[in-house]
Amino acid sequence: MHSRRTVLTTAAAAAAAAALGLGEAHAAPAPSPVPSPPRATLDRLRRLIARMSPEEKAGQLFVMRVYGHSATDPDPADAAANRKEIGVSNAAELIAEYQVGGIIYFGWAHNTRDPHQVADLSNGIQEAAAALRVPVPVLISTDQEHGIVARIGAPATLLPGAMALGAGGSVEDARTAGRISGQELFAMGVRQDYAPDADVNVNPANPVIGVRSFGADPQAVARMVAAQVRGYQGAGVAACAKHFPGHGDTDTDSHVGLPYIHHSAQEWERLDAPPFKAAIAAGIDSVMTAHIVVPALDPSGDPATLSHPIVTGILRRRLGYDGVVVTDSLGMEGVRVKYGDDRVPVLALKAGVDQLLNPPDLSVAHAAVVRALRDGELSEREVDAKLLRILLLKERRGLFADPYTSRERVDRVVGVRAHRAAADRIADRTTTLLRNEGGVLPLSRRRTGRLLVVGVDPAAPSGTGGPPTEVLAEELTRSGFTATALSTGMAPSPGLIARARAALAERDAVVVATYDVTASSAQRALVRELLATGKPVVQLAVRNPYDIALLDGVAAALASYSWTDVELRAAARVIAGRRDPVGRLPVAIMRADAPRTALYQIGHGLRY
Repeated sequence: MHSRRTVLTTAAAAAAAAALGLGEAHAAPAPSPVPSPPRATLDRLRRLIARMSPEEKAGQLFVMRVYGHSATDPDPADAAANRKEIGVSNAAELIAEYQVGGIIYFGWAHNTRDPHQVADLSNGIQEAAAALRVPVPVLISTDQEHGIVARIGAPATLLPGAMALGAGGSVEDARTAGRISGQELFAMGVRQDYAPDADVNVNPANPVIGVRSFGADPQAVARMVAAQVRGYQGAGVAACAKHFPGHGDTDTDSHVGLPYIHHSAQEWERLDAPPFKAAIAAGIDSVMTAHIVVPALDPSGDPATLSHPIVTGILRRRLGYDGVVVTDSLGMEGVRVKYGDDRVPVLALKAGVDQLLNPPDLSVAHAAVVRALRDGELSEREVDAKLLRILLLKERRGLFADPYTSRERVDRVVGVRAHRAAADRIADRTTTLLRNEGGVLPLSRRRTGRLLVVGVDPAAPSGTGGPPTEVLAEELTRSGFTATALSTGMAPSPGLIARARAALAERDAVVVATYDVTASSAQRALVRELLATGKPVVQLAVRNPYDIALLDGVAAALASYSWTDVELRAAARVIAGRRDPVGRLPVAIMRADAPRTALYQIGHGLRY
């Protein structure tokens, strides 16, 4: 007898197939661009899987966080955090206890102090995996998207993020950025990067994607995604297109809630699908699911991560993808709304997922998968197929041949001068000049030589670099100006605003860095007070480019798409006239008083 959920799932699959034009005649997958592995490789990996117990098989499906800079000797506070959250003291014990197939690095978990340490940690993890009864190398991953999401900081090379690359419009720059990042990650022992972001950011109110997307034009995003896939994977690192089936049109953050996307099946095909199709055609190694509900694709109300119609029906059958599918973090609220932490991993696997990322309680999740495998809810054949996909990815990325790295390799590759110079060149092609009334820009060293830089100083995404106002002031000073920084923050107080206005009295012009300005933001009051002085005001949006719509009276406005040093320095060079602004908006900026009317269209960008 079928459960209600099974009936709904079956009905949803049929509805989605009909809406997307999928009959039996249309369900055959496209040929895979990834060459088939040799029979000897398949046989060897299948023999490895056959040696595993249910507990070991379940463990290989998980990608888990772990605190600490060392695999065996983390700081006492990190060991305590591990014991509290995972029941082990360190990464080596985690691997011995659960035989996890993957580990994800985070800055907040203290995994990424510096490149040498990251390499040592990676080697320690692989040594622990080699000591298992069934030795399988660990797939070490991280979120090194660049721009506003970067887990490993300087002296590793930090590159422009996705929307900045979208503004630059160069497929070659996107591929080069992926190649540089991939080479450096590989040298530190990281063989999978949860990038590029394949979401099409058509909603300016999107609280979680925004500048992590290449833009709002599906075809342009598709080109950039494919280029980055080729860059990363050409450097030996598995890329991961996220967040399927597309997280670009939501106003809810799936970390804290369950977003709904109300695109029709036809709109999904036109807006959301192209970047994922391009990633698959480029031979993408992995795809990450989103914790979002798309009723047109699955009316059950389940998030995509748990949806058989979406993961199996669309991603696998419709799009012909047979690579590794990984969940977004299972600790996020979006996937925990409907089901308990014991059911979520099982339902994800039944939906067609292969890897289970970062469950909140590994002991609960692991036990649930073992139980489902033993009682037949998950068939051994299905689980073995998932394991084979994962092991083939590890094989393809060289982990079975040599999972280790060295400090010498780090020194030859990570943060080298050629990479940093390439990052600067790429960034110089991304800054977008949105408005330049009266020819305020470029600033003149003769007329406006004394500059004040005010505004927001968010912490660097990677934990290295910044603060933004000082980076801008330093680069402007290197460009021949005398620039002074005054941090006024995200919500400047009346006292700080008054202080900024008083400081401007002693300067010739001001550059103000803004960050996601809203209608009620005190950043608007700061800009009004600066404009009231009559001095030239240059506004630089350092996150989403939409701020100018709410800043009446500003004559000169630019977008850098991030507050990372590489993009701020590039913006400062444009302000100083050392570089021509050549970036073009990859998204539309809508009018604040008429949200359906564009203030600036996709492709807008002024020149000097």
